[in-house]
Amino acid sequence: MGNSALNEAVKSVALTGNEAVANAMRQVHPDVVAAYPITPQTEIVQIFSTFVADGLVQTEFVPVESEHSAMSATVGASAAGARAMTATSANGLALMWEVLYIAAGLRLPIVMPVVNRALSAPINIHCDHSDTMGARDSGWIQLYSENAQEAYDNVIQAVRIAEHPEVNLPVMVMMDGFIISHGMENVYPLADEEVRKFVGERKPHYTLLDADNPITVGPLDLQDFYFEHRRQQAEAMFNADKVVKEVADEFAKLSGRQYDFFEAYQLDDAEMAIVVIGSTAGTAKYVVNELRAKGVKAGLLKIRMFRPFPAARLREALTNVPAVAVMDRADSLAACGGPLFGDLRAALYSAGKRPLMNNYIYGLGGRDVTLDHIRTVYQDLEEMLRTGEVKREINYLGVRE
Repeated sequence: MGNSALNEAVKSVALTGNEAVANAMRQVHPDVVAAYPITPQTEIVQIFSTFVADGLVQTEFVPVESEHSAMSATVGASAAGARAMTATSANGLALMWEVLYIAAGLRLPIVMPVVNRALSAPINIHCDHSDTMGARDSGWIQLYSENAQEAYDNVIQAVRIAEHPEVNLPVMVMMDGFIISHGMENVYPLADEEVRKFVGERKPHYTLLDADNPITVGPLDLQDFYFEHRRQQAEAMFNADKVVKEVADEFAKLSGRQYDFFEAYQLDDAEMAIVVIGSTAGTAKYVVNELRAKGVKAGLLKIRMFRPFPAARLREALTNVPAVAVMDRADSLAACGGPLFGDLRAALYSAGKRPLMNNYIYGLGGRDVTLDHIRTVYQDLEEMLRTGEVKREINYLGVRE
């Protein structure tokens, strides 16, 4: 995206997902960005560094020696009152593991784009969700993106969500590695001044640099108070549910693009549905349209917010769908299906009507998911409807047996 178009709204511009996210970060104008490269995220911080070098942002850009240091520097900056960001992928996220919990436990509103990539070993640089699914219980809010537009929009909304006084939690914004991060699409960016006004200025309650009101950050917290502090963190995650919706509604007024906890596609009268996260939703929508043209009542539910998990709303959306297939681009390796499948099945346990459910592990290490793969899933759902039985609960889609 040329500099001449960077500071004004345009009808559409061709951007990769990484370019779109870097541009969103520029418009947010964070005080500090700590950066370490890792494929396929590297372009985000590399592009952002050019914005800094060209004087388009006044961000303190901190190149560090590892992802652990990137998150540590971001934690320090955020605790000092700065609006701080970083970005990562896969093993880089895993190297941050210790500090992810610290960021959430200290209630620091950090925003971090994560480009989904398979965790090693074996070494793989392509997409699956094993990295962020592994971090799903670290106390971070998680927003997944279907395409570059949604990734751009999610980053902007994430700032408001994270910094809301009833939340004060870090937010990860995900997009599928290479599929979205390096694929070029039409994106409709907002004008700089619109984004700046939308995100506003960070107004922390306490900071390390407030000499008149000194605080301690990260002290030893034993039996007398640790439990209460964890309970407060849990309450913030409960609060995030309503804040995500409030921010989405306000963003819709600004952009004309409406987001929710999930997208229900052709679901109102569906007799069978796929539940999926990320870019595969676009492939599945094509098959839904194809089946609807043949009179088959197929539907789709695409998860946007995975943490906090919108259990009650998902239960309401799916309770009248007789057969549901959950597609996981990560394997929990618990011998009982993927992480989305486990959470969704638990959510539906108390439903008045429990749908027949099965699970498909797919696309690990960047393995393509094709229209025929999705068609196979719907064929299996039709068989489940016909027989009233789940023939095979856990399936590996597109793998050579």
